[in-house]
Amino acid sequence: MAKSRTSANDDSIQQATTKPADGFAGAMADPAALSKSMAEIAERSQRIVAEWLDRQAEDGPLKSDPLHISSAFMEMTTRLMANPAKLVQAQIGFWQDYMLLWQNTAKRMMGETATPVISADPRDKRFKDDAWKDSEVFDFIKQSYLLTARFMHGVVTEVDGLEPATAQKVDFYARQFIDAMSPSNFLFTNPEVLRKTAESGGENLIRGLNNLLSDLERGRGQLRIKMTDTDAFKLGKDIAISPGRVVYQNELIQLIQYSPLTERVLKRPLLIVPPWINKFYILDLRPKNSFVRFAISQGHTVFIISWVNPDENLHAKDFEDYMRDGILASLDAIERETGESSVNAIGYCLGGTLLGSTLAWMTAQNDMRIKSATFFVTMLDFKETGELNVFIDEVQLQALEEKMNKRGFLEGSEMASTFNSLRANDLIWSFVVNNYLLGNDPFPFDLLYWNSDSTRMPAKMHSFYLRNMYQENKLCKPGGISLLGTPIDLTKVKTSAYFLSTREDHIAPWKTTYAGTRLLAGKNRFVLAASGHIAGVVNPPEGGKYSYWTNHDLPKTPEEWFEGATEIAGSWWPDWQRWVVAQSGASGRALSQAREPAEGIEAAPGSYVKVQII
Repeated sequence: MAKSRTSANDDSIQQATTKPADGFAGAMADPAALSKSMAEIAERSQRIVAEWLDRQAEDGPLKSDPLHISSAFMEMTTRLMANPAKLVQAQIGFWQDYMLLWQNTAKRMMGETATPVISADPRDKRFKDDAWKDSEVFDFIKQSYLLTARFMHGVVTEVDGLEPATAQKVDFYARQFIDAMSPSNFLFTNPEVLRKTAESGGENLIRGLNNLLSDLERGRGQLRIKMTDTDAFKLGKDIAISPGRVVYQNELIQLIQYSPLTERVLKRPLLIVPPWINKFYILDLRPKNSFVRFAISQGHTVFIISWVNPDENLHAKDFEDYMRDGILASLDAIERETGESSVNAIGYCLGGTLLGSTLAWMTAQNDMRIKSATFFVTMLDFKETGELNVFIDEVQLQALEEKMNKRGFLEGSEMASTFNSLRANDLIWSFVVNNYLLGNDPFPFDLLYWNSDSTRMPAKMHSFYLRNMYQENKLCKPGGISLLGTPIDLTKVKTSAYFLSTREDHIAPWKTTYAGTRLLAGKNRFVLAASGHIAGVVNPPEGGKYSYWTNHDLPKTPEEWFEGATEIAGSWWPDWQRWVVAQSGASGRALSQAREPAEGIEAAPGSYVKVQII
């Protein structure tokens, strides 16, 4: 239905513009066609609003401030007013900079050169258009914004006496506001948008409005920005195409065994435990950037867990269910398929947290089937969780639990919105400009397709995870958490571990993940990759895009580690391969005949991963 409406609207858009007369710079709008298009837009808008209001009536009254932002800013304002001299000093500095900007702009308008009062970060893509520096007007707008942003951020972050949690919340939401107010986000202050509007006679704005309405329809009244061309990819055809079979499944998982690429394979299989916050194929996007394919090419018999996308029927599944029916069930299935009881294991993000918890539980049971553990961007100590901590307090947790218990799960789009807000300029506002102001269709991009393919969280499991890990940080405390009736202790785990973290990670800060090397009692290695939570991990050797840092020592603090680290160009993948083979010993390194997966249940990537949230 949505596609047919969009096609009809596209036809109206085409009719709404006509070719200009010779010598006229822009397109001319056909008033009749434009009127028809706007009428259709108005009708769609009314329907969306009416449907959204109906759902709000069903869900109960809206809370005016569910994140309790106003109370944090009220406390900030109160303390700020208690020291007016500091605010006045900041204002004086701000106005002095502003007057200098006026003077420099006047010089430029008279043909003189002037040094910028403030410059944008070279990595800031918002101001990449040449007009931001070449035009005196737009350069003034840009610098005015940057000066105001610096002033506002400086004022709210330098208030004395705020509780750390309140200060973090004020800082985060102040930056959200500052980012939202960027002149690049508005029609009349974005030179690229103005240029395209003039060239197309406003066709871009009509297309953009239709894109906006389509996103609202897709989100059933909530804005779900389309980040990529979702029709350009199909699982098992364009992405997640490594051949294999689903060899085991239960309510929570499908276990995929991949076909070998070498005649001989390492004796010890490799189990990959991805996070269930996202889908597993981030590690198998395309052959050129597939970690799965890389591991297979190195002689590993690779198994990967594909988590179910749960609905209300799985609301009672707990964290320990994910351990029992996820990792433990996979270990049993791998032994049945290969005859091998010993494995190397990788856990990614939340999958790594589960892997660490499982290792502690297995240690208490004297179960040593996992011979080496690799943790991709994984927190085991949640003392410093970065900006995600803004969303974790008792009031917000209670509100979230109320919502989850009513549905039976946390909606995947809500989780995605939280993560996107951590990088708002890249993952929100850039698409607002591209889709709604420029009227462009999103570009096909495999990583953004994966990022938009959301998954749900069972209510009981997610509540356990947020409270015991994020809020109370019990996992790092001996006996702080019990799984299947057994208190667990990470400090008793002697399994050798490889910790891969990323320098610009906004989800699992690398200095926090470093704490895992101090918790586990085995022979550990820490490697720091450039870039962030995804790009730093999915960095194949052929690309050579990012570097990584190594240090054979593990000093007490991450700062000391980095000071003694050596930067190495290229991908960290070969470093991991050398490490995991070295941990295997003679028996683990022994080669055996390549293992073809059994007929199993169905072909990879399986059916669980194809369940999407509409």
